[in-house]
Amino acid sequence: MTSLSSSLVRGALSSPFKRAGRPDATLPQDRPTRPAAPVAPGPLAAYRKICGFTEPGPLPLTYPHVLAFPLTMRLMAGRAFPLPVLGLVHTWIEITPHRAVQPAEPLELAVYAEKLTPHRRGTEVTVVTRTRVHGELVWESRSGYLSRHATTDAAASPRTAPDAVGELPAVAEWRLPGDLGRRYGAVSGDRNPIHLHPLTARLFGFPRAIAHGMWTVARCLAEAGEAAAIRSVRAEFRAPVLLPGTVTYAAAPAGDSFALRGAEGRVHLVGTVTRKA
Repeated sequence: MTSLSSSLVRGALSSPFKRAGRPDATLPQDRPTRPAAPVAPGPLAAYRKICGFTEPGPLPLTYPHVLAFPLTMRLMAGRAFPLPVLGLVHTWIEITPHRAVQPAEPLELAVYAEKLTPHRRGTEVTVVTRTRVHGELVWESRSGYLSRHATTDAAASPRTAPDAVGELPAVAEWRLPGDLGRRYGAVSGDRNPIHLHPLTARLFGFPRAIAHGMWTVARCLAEAGEAAAIRSVRAEFRAPVLLPGTVTYAAAPAGDSFALRGAEGRVHLVGTVTRKA
């Protein structure tokens, strides 16, 4: 936790000196790593509870992302990382579990920045996370993080998830408390100010604190269940979920697509699931 706190402070201090959108921006070549270690049972139990994972056994599909978050922060807070870490918004994630991962297994973690992409609202960086057990690649993900700034570029990151989300039948409704961002931040270590309090969220253009994107996708996957049958997941965060608020989880009967909708049908998240044959 000390290392993570140091990264957060370093990122906050360095952010004012970084300017997103520089045409000569390059990505750091370093790959922060964590040596092999089993999962701590206390934090895992707290994560399962806040995200709605009720079944014991293998790690939730989203949990390696949480374990690697301190490494991601170390990467983003580094002097060579071209984007200011404060205000970065998670825009999408692709998760590929190569097999079920048990909490007692010694997990080796590594992250690196793969590419920078122009976005209609700024600049997006793709960050890769990989988890290995005794050298075997057992889990990996790619995530997009957006640094918002003025731009004349109309380019946008491609969307592969379905747009006909209004046709997906409603499955569950969730009332989200105003302190959800602070509670999930305490469990995950992600204390980005846009999630913590209305005052700090307003500094980055949000009227109120917003839910973590990774909480929303984890909550959807917990509701869907059957993690062992999933070959890959892609989720796109279309609009922020303001806290407090009420959202509706919708999913296709076949289980190959899902969405999170808000008031008047506003789409917050869309996702696709590829299942094993």
